[in-house]
Amino acid sequence: MKIVIAPDSFKENLTSLEVASELETGLRRVWPDAEYIKVPMADGGEGTVQSLVDATGGRIVKCAVTGPLGEKVLASYGLLGDGHTAVIEMAEASGLPLVPKSERDPLRATTYGTGELVLDAINRGVDEIIIGLGGSATNDGGVGFAQALGMRFIDQNGAPITEPLGGGRLDEICAIDSRWVEPGLARVKISVACDVTNPLTGETGASFVYGPQKGATPEMVLKLDRNLGHLAALMKRDLNRDIVERPGAGAGGGMGGGLMAFTQAELKRGVELVVAATRLDEHMKGASLAFTGEGRVDFQTAFGKTPSGVAASAHRYGVPVIAVGGGLADDANGVFQHGIDAIESATPNAMPLDVAMKKSRQYLQDAAERVARLIDMGRHMAMGGGAPTSAPSPPGEGAGESNGSGPVLQPMAKRNKPVRQLLRAKRVQGLTRAAVELAQRRQRLGPTPPST
Repeated sequence: MKIVIAPDSFKENLTSLEVASELETGLRRVWPDAEYIKVPMADGGEGTVQSLVDATGGRIVKCAVTGPLGEKVLASYGLLGDGHTAVIEMAEASGLPLVPKSERDPLRATTYGTGELVLDAINRGVDEIIIGLGGSATNDGGVGFAQALGMRFIDQNGAPITEPLGGGRLDEICAIDSRWVEPGLARVKISVACDVTNPLTGETGASFVYGPQKGATPEMVLKLDRNLGHLAALMKRDLNRDIVERPGAGAGGGMGGGLMAFTQAELKRGVELVVAATRLDEHMKGASLAFTGEGRVDFQTAFGKTPSGVAASAHRYGVPVIAVGGGLADDANGVFQHGIDAIESATPNAMPLDVAMKKSRQYLQDAAERVARLIDMGRHMAMGGGAPTSAPSPPGEGAGESNGSGPVLQPMAKRNKPVRQLLRAKRVQGLTRAAVELAQRRQRLGPTPPST
């Protein structure tokens, strides 16, 4: 029997690979001889680099780049196992967590450091770059990113602006000169993990929707929105790229639009990119069962998150999918209408989050064992038997074989007989001792008088 385990990370607790390993440990208590394929997953947001590096046998690259406010930061990105693909999270170099809350200022914040990460990857000879846009501190429309790659932004005096630009200075740009762009950029395929559809400007655009969480006041939001509109007009005039209304252009403080204008980038759903990069579909072929999961399973799990992508891949090959969550929301059953066949909570009862995180490894193992035992019980009931036994499967029902009605699971592993026998022996011993004491007491008291 082949089982694919493809969970997301449990944020601030366990990586995707760690979650998959704990689930495997629990499943092996019941199915010790099954084949387990662990595929660490993500949805394009936080943790995507680590998940893809783990899934492909790649490595992490560190380099010093320009942070959001111009300071130097040590950022990381991933080189996948194929040696030709880099995965970059925008938040590593241009992220909100890099800026203290009291200093957040999208008028100044720049994406220059993200461009430096891309340049480093190009210099290492990669053919493809995947960029995740979540968690940015910026609202510069990707101008800083483009500056790092050689794009020149010309001021009113005809001179290139040399300082890394933030969203507050976009109105100083009078022209865009693309003649000096890094030549290697043209040969690299860039895919952008983007799960939002906001346009670049307007009430649903980058500045109005995401600016306030980056420190923008209402006055700043208006200025940032005007500046992005100014930039979009220059992109259309000088680069022949009309991106202002393109879905996703407002992602990452306009970085989505910048990538579409300054490169040949294609925006895709994050989980779809990860499914392709990990070759999840290939792993699903011939599988009997698939496990996925995330920190909390709720109705939104079915829309664009890791479990939904795993379910879509699994169902292309007729593989049933079980999602294990650190916890389940009241509306979690809604995922049954969107490709996930069953759900289980890792936490056995209500408890504080810090307690659940401390014991998360044990809880994941135990949850996986519970699921496996329920599956075996259902299988035996479907075969017309009673409770599962440790008897071997009849011919034709072993691992990897089918009876024509779908994948067949192995029987439940041997029960914990030594433990049960010990408990039974202790109970018998206790009953025997009690019976002897009762007989001795009756002998001392003499015959029992007849009842009246």
